[in-house]
Amino acid sequence: MWLAAPELWSRRRTAGELVLALVLGLMAAGTEELTGSAGLRLLVVGAVTPLLSLLRRRLPAPVLAITGALAPLMSGFAPLMMVVGWSAGRRIVGAGRALVAFTVAYGLFVGTMLVDTWSQQTPLTLVLLTTLYFLATAVVPGLASRYWTQRRTLLHALQERNSQLLRERAMVEGQARLRERQRIAQDMHDSLGHQLALISVHTGALEVDPELTPRQQEVVGVLRAASVTAMHELREVVGILRDGVEGRAPVDESGRVARGTAGIGGLVDSARAAGNAVELRYKGEVRPLAAAADHAAYRIVQEALTNAYKHAPGAPIEVELRYEPDSVVVEIVSGAVGAPARGEVVSGGQGLTGLRERARLVGGIVHAGPADDGGFRVAGVLPYGVVEAAPFVAAEDDFRQQSPVAALGNGDPVMDWTVSERELAMGGKSGGGGFALGCGIALAALLVLGAAGVFGMFFLVGSVNDGMIDPAEYERVEIGAPEEEVRDQLPSGDTVTTTGLSGKGPKEPAGSRCLVLMSSELGDSIETEPVFRFCFKGDKLIEKKSYEVSR
Repeated sequence: MWLAAPELWSRRRTAGELVLALVLGLMAAGTEELTGSAGLRLLVVGAVTPLLSLLRRRLPAPVLAITGALAPLMSGFAPLMMVVGWSAGRRIVGAGRALVAFTVAYGLFVGTMLVDTWSQQTPLTLVLLTTLYFLATAVVPGLASRYWTQRRTLLHALQERNSQLLRERAMVEGQARLRERQRIAQDMHDSLGHQLALISVHTGALEVDPELTPRQQEVVGVLRAASVTAMHELREVVGILRDGVEGRAPVDESGRVARGTAGIGGLVDSARAAGNAVELRYKGEVRPLAAAADHAAYRIVQEALTNAYKHAPGAPIEVELRYEPDSVVVEIVSGAVGAPARGEVVSGGQGLTGLRERARLVGGIVHAGPADDGGFRVAGVLPYGVVEAAPFVAAEDDFRQQSPVAALGNGDPVMDWTVSERELAMGGKSGGGGFALGCGIALAALLVLGAAGVFGMFFLVGSVNDGMIDPAEYERVEIGAPEEEVRDQLPSGDTVTTTGLSGKGPKEPAGSRCLVLMSSELGDSIETEPVFRFCFKGDKLIEKKSYEVSR
């Protein structure tokens, strides 16, 4: 839509602009009708006002100039003048251009007013009144609008800048994190890889030793398979640390998935082969889990079985997977300890802690504690979908706090404000603080104009006494009285209220000097005004007349 420059309008915005134009047109036409206009003038005002209102966004400077030129001729243009001034202050690019536009509009406004009422007012008084009117209806709204717009533009730029800074900070921290992960991966590969390779080689050689019994060879085979599996998992973990991406679990040489709920059966089979009594049960309709949750379920079973091997060797173990409507429950219960473990039990002390953190990241929980029969119970509740982890930027540093709407509508984080900065930038808790502050400046300007107007009103009221008399005073003055005596009795008439009264009415006596004063009483019509005229010649009052004039 051409009138909507520079942005496109929605249907609601278009309807609002049309309603505003219609209201301004009706107000202008109604004001003109109250002042006595009729016919073609009303139609012109009612048509020109909505047109200028719609054009003010596309052509702010020309519309401001046209409105300033027509406002003195059409009294109904005052509301339109305020709306046009607001739009011009906001949309004219550059302070210099805005100053030129408002100066041209002011010159046209004053010039039209002077041409239209030159014979009725003194020029200085007219310029003063028109200046105050133009300041109140055009300059003050323009300044308030320009301030509000510049403040909003500055805030928008700050949002973009800080959004970019946060993205750059995240990139720098991500690179540092990636370098640290690569270092850890290299250390793990160099240390654990070598030890696992030695275990695998020695157990492989021991497995074919003819001096071992079949049972011993079977146990050594389990150890060799465990070392091979550990090497595969170490290789995968090292790849994740280096690349920073966790994919699907690889498939081992047996063809089964190494990690995930599908691999839990393999863990149980390995435990049974090692001589443990392990029972695996499934309840409910099997449903797929997200990759991270599937991995977490596998790790919960693996860690629980490992703890059972170390702390309760020979005790029966029950593994159960229950598929509930909204989550899967993984429960591992080991029986009471039968006999103490032989040899040293190595424990890092971080297994269960790591499980709780892994479950938390996918939106689940893990519980570990003694069972009722004296054994140990580990249970995890995991959702089928993965709940998004907390954002990288902490909540207290989230730039979105500064506004109920996301920064720029593109999902980027925004500035993290302190309370004092929020109050300064947004005017307290309200998102319209910038607008309120701009309106406060406009209000202060209006107060200054109001004070000037009040002073002007007091000046006008005080000057009325210098140009007005009662009819009784007029009757007491006698023709033939000395001029000095008469002037002492009458006001001086040197006031703006009597401007435009001279030269009207009956013809003045030749060679006389006349003093025209207003009457304190109203005339017979609102369009006429009763006046008293005193004419002097030769230092004497030679004539006094009472008549009505039209302003």
